[in-house]
Amino acid sequence: MNLISNLPRSNYDVALAPTMPSTCMETDMGCFTEGAHGSPTLQKLANQLQCFNPIGVIKVGKQFDDAAGSKLEVADSLSAEEDNKLSCVKWRKKAAVLICLFEGYEGELRVILTKRSMKLSSHPGDVALPGGKMEEEDADESATALREAMEEIGLNPHLVQIVAKLEPFTSQHQLRVVPVVGLLARIQDFKPRLNIDEVDAIFDVPLEMFLKEENHRCEEKEWMEWKYILHLFDFTSEQGVFQIWGLTASILIQAASIIYQSSPSFKQHLPDFQQLQKALKNAT
Repeated sequence: MNLISNLPRSNYDVALAPTMPSTCMETDMGCFTEGAHGSPTLQKLANQLQCFNPIGVIKVGKQFDDAAGSKLEVADSLSAEEDNKLSCVKWRKKAAVLICLFEGYEGELRVILTKRSMKLSSHPGDVALPGGKMEEEDADESATALREAMEEIGLNPHLVQIVAKLEPFTSQHQLRVVPVVGLLARIQDFKPRLNIDEVDAIFDVPLEMFLKEENHRCEEKEWMEWKYILHLFDFTSEQGVFQIWGLTASILIQAASIIYQSSPSFKQHLPDFQQLQKALKNAT
């Protein structure tokens, strides 16, 4: 069941439960509210992720080795032109997205997603995590993710406890994207308010679906003459059918793998875009 309903226009209210007075505390992972861990499930997850080390998380699996050879062979096979392109790639901008998790009615972890406005010039109508490019006044990626979530869907930063940052991902346009994991202890306290210039809809899905073969499919794509796999997930709710793909799908696969400490059940004969980027970076 989708716990966050679609909005008719820019505003809609979730029944707001009485809130307890709280104290906002600053940590190296951001600002959170005392007691924000919520249920035992979220408390356990918070403890697990606060000890998480993101270094080396995105790995190149055996499927990549079988399909394209070892890292050394990959490096040897790069043309001078391709090698020059890779060495000259620089981060033009930094960005962050918020993986906002809460506990569903059946105790399952769910993640909040948005459908981008059709008015936007880039990726209109795509499903995305709340987030965007860093601004000068942002202290770090956590601040960026929380600010963007507030601007896009009206998520009060004081409702979210930041517990981890995952290893940066690379977009097709070489944007450095840091996934920030936050816990929403009381979903009933979240009163969504959409920015209709940026977001057409808000919904939630079970995080575990990104480890299951059900509703998953993939397409073969090409980048700089290297082939890779694009992950796609179809999710059906009372609001309609949403397609979760590309960078958002890859981020959620990685997050689910870390949180559930399990590999996806689906197989792939090629690396996805992140694995390809990682392998090429390590090979040069």
